[in-house]
Amino acid sequence: MSVNPAIQGPGAVPGDDALEKRTYSKVFWRIVPFLMLCYVIAYLDRVNVGFAKLQMSQDLGFSEAVFGLGAGIFFLGYFFFEVPSNLLLHKVGARVWIARIMITWGILSGCFVFVESVTSFYILRFLLGLAEAGFYPGVILYLTYWYPAHRRARIVAVFMSAIPVAGIFGNPLSGWIMDAFHGVSSMHGWQWMFLIEAVPAVLVGILVLFWLDNSIEKAKWLNAEEKALLQRAVKEDQAAGDKGPHSVKGVFMDSRMWWMAAIYFAFVMGQYAITFWLPTLVKATGVQGNLHIGLLSAIPFLCAIVAMNLFGRSADHRRERRWHLIIPAMMGAIGFAVSASFTQNTAVSLLFLSLAAAGVLTCAPLFWSLPTAFLSGTAAAAGIAAINSVGNIAGFVSPYLIGTLKDMTGSTAIGMYMLSAVLVLGAIGVWLVPKKLVNR
Repeated sequence: MSVNPAIQGPGAVPGDDALEKRTYSKVFWRIVPFLMLCYVIAYLDRVNVGFAKLQMSQDLGFSEAVFGLGAGIFFLGYFFFEVPSNLLLHKVGARVWIARIMITWGILSGCFVFVESVTSFYILRFLLGLAEAGFYPGVILYLTYWYPAHRRARIVAVFMSAIPVAGIFGNPLSGWIMDAFHGVSSMHGWQWMFLIEAVPAVLVGILVLFWLDNSIEKAKWLNAEEKALLQRAVKEDQAAGDKGPHSVKGVFMDSRMWWMAAIYFAFVMGQYAITFWLPTLVKATGVQGNLHIGLLSAIPFLCAIVAMNLFGRSADHRRERRWHLIIPAMMGAIGFAVSASFTQNTAVSLLFLSLAAAGVLTCAPLFWSLPTAFLSGTAAAAGIAAINSVGNIAGFVSPYLIGTLKDMTGSTAIGMYMLSAVLVLGAIGVWLVPKKLVNR
C-alpha cells in the first residue's frame, strides 16, 4: 500500500521540504511496517479463536453462549492491566515492554492446545488478554513520540491495516491448517492451528529487542539534523494542541476522556462482531469447507484495507476528523442491518458484510485522532490506555451478547440489528465532539 509520508505542518524546516520528506520517509519505513507485522501477529492470535470455533465447539461441546463468553473474557484481562501496562511502557521504553508482551502472549496462545474444558478455555482467554494488554495502546502512544497530530491519522490507518491483513491471510491459513493437520499426531485441527500460529509471536517478540528504538533521541539510524526536525515537530504540535490534563489523576477527572471511551466502545462493538463472528456468518449462508469459508471471509477485510487508508489519507489532507468518523460508522450500521436481512444469500450478505467491515475497521484508526489531540506525555500513556480499556469492554460484550442472542433465537439477526443501533449512537457521539478540539 502506498503512503506519502510528507505533509507540510508544524515542525517543517522553511525552505527544506526535501529534508522533511526524506526524514519522515525514513521514520515510516523503519518503524511502521514492523509494528504492522507485530499487530498482524497479535490480531491473529487474538481472533483465531473465532475460526477455531468451527471445530472446537463441536469437539468440546461448547454452546454459542459459552464460546461467546470465552471469546469475550479476553477483554477482562485486557481491561485490568491496560493502564498499568501503558504506564510501564512509558517508563521502561517500548523496546523491552513490547517484546515482553509479544513473547508472553505467544506462549499462552500455544497453550490453547491443552484446552479440554470450559474452565480451561476461560482461564487461558483471560490470561491471554492479561498478557497482551498494553500492546495496542502502547503502539498508539509510541507513534505520538514520532509523529505530530496532522500526520497521525494516515500512519495509524496504515498500522491498523494489520487487522484486515490478519483477516485476509489468517482466515484462509487457519482454515487450511485445520483441514490439513486434523488428526495428525492424534490432535485436532484447531489444536494445530493454535500451536502453529503462536510461534511467530515469540520469534518476532525477540526481534523487537533488536529493532525498535525507544525515542527519536536513541535512533542511531537518524542523523542530528533529522532528529532535530522530528523533535521540533512533536514539541510544536504539543504546544499547539489543547491544554489537556498533565497527570494520571487529571486524566480520570477529565470528562472528555470518558466521552471518548463511550464513543470507542460503540466502534469496538462492531469491530469485534466482524473479527469473531465473520466465519460463522459466512458459513450460515450455506458455504461449506473451512478453506472456502476462510477465502470468502477474506473479502470484507480486503475492502476494509482500501477504506481505512483512503479515509486516513483524506482526514490528514483536509485536517477534518469528525465526518471522517461519522461516515464509516454509518457504513458499518447499514452493512450490519442489511446483511442481517439476507443471511441465506451468500452474495448479498458478503457484499454488506464487506461494507460493515470497511466501516467499523476504518473507525478504529481515525478515532485516535480525537483523544491524542488533547493528551500528551504521562497523561497520554494513561489516557490512551484508559480509553482503550473501557472501549474494549465491548470486546467482551459483543461476542457474548451475539452468542447468547443466537442461542435464544437461533439467529444472529437481532444481534446485528443491535450493533447497527450502537454504531449510530457512536456516530452521534462523534458529531457532539467540538470541532475545534480535534480538527488540526
